[in-house]
Amino acid sequence: MPTHRILAVVSRLRNVCMQNTSSSTTEGESIPGAAVALSAQAGKSMSESEVVRGWPVPGVPEFVPARGLSGGNLQTVMASLFPGRVNLQGTVPRHLRLLDDDRAVLHDDMPGIWQRGDHVVLLLHGLSGSHQSGYMVRLASRLTALGVRVFRMDHRGCGAAAQLARSPYHAGRTEDIAAAVAMLERLCPGSPISIAGFSLSGNMLLKYLGDNAESLPFCLYRAVAVCPPVDLHQCTARMATTTAGQRYDWYFTRRLLSQIVQTTLWRDELPLAKAKRLPRRMYEFDDLYTAPVTGFASVDDYYTQTSSLPVLGRIRVHTTILASQDDPVVCPQPLIDASLPPNVTLCLTPHGGHLGFIGRAGVDPDRRWMDWRLTEWLLE
Repeated sequence: MPTHRILAVVSRLRNVCMQNTSSSTTEGESIPGAAVALSAQAGKSMSESEVVRGWPVPGVPEFVPARGLSGGNLQTVMASLFPGRVNLQGTVPRHLRLLDDDRAVLHDDMPGIWQRGDHVVLLLHGLSGSHQSGYMVRLASRLTALGVRVFRMDHRGCGAAAQLARSPYHAGRTEDIAAAVAMLERLCPGSPISIAGFSLSGNMLLKYLGDNAESLPFCLYRAVAVCPPVDLHQCTARMATTTAGQRYDWYFTRRLLSQIVQTTLWRDELPLAKAKRLPRRMYEFDDLYTAPVTGFASVDDYYTQTSSLPVLGRIRVHTTILASQDDPVVCPQPLIDASLPPNVTLCLTPHGGHLGFIGRAGVDPDRRWMDWRLTEWLLE
């Protein structure tokens, strides 16, 4: 399909999304407001009795959804529409040279009281997000208030790295996490380093920990993966089974198209440029673009090689996985069935949606239950 036609479609999609979302929506994380109407049809949470494992977790406060936000779709959409971003002052962008000489960007938030040897946290955004995503900024704000130095990473082709990268990031770019950790070691010698990965980056983080279990740097202290799609085959297949899932699938596919058109990531020679119609599913997008541009034999080969599920049992770093039973985007069943080592804790709440976890008042200083648990898990 010609580039100008893709641009025209993307432009129309942006206009529709702007009409259906609040002005405070997080860049790259918004979901069409029409998805709210689907909360009564799909993504309904399972009852607590159906949770096989992972909840309750000793020492973890119960997650009770805010009134009126008990459905997974509502949790997901409202967290996106109202990201609760704060203004972080003094952020220093640092260009990261990757193993293949490509580029990513780390955004350095260093509190004034931080000293050499103090704690450092690396944050990795989800699909089509950036260092400005609401959960990234909120968590960085909480951590820096505690004297923790935070680095928010823009993956290849995302955020500040949008026009720098020659190839896109994907679910298995574990070498990019390794490069970021190595940079943090140089900038912060002697500091313990914790890492939090959200959604697709949660899978990347778990694969990084499992694939490199015997060679990880000693500085790695804690890891947290939030709503990770550890089985990409099952994740994409599940979204196709519900109306709500198809809407998320369609929207994120359009976001990915928007992210590559008229950037250094576009390739005229790839199947996507020659397609007769725009892909409507991420599976199609990965088949026409991600797999061929990153050297995988096929989309199924890409999903097989980059899913973290087969390596979860090898993880040696103290790790917490946060997921919800009513996540409308990522299927939690592979985590329920997985054989996890003692140092990996699964926290599987009955409710919470995808990167939602907006709770009732009274449990934490605000309703962002997820943020406070991550703060605890990364530093404990």
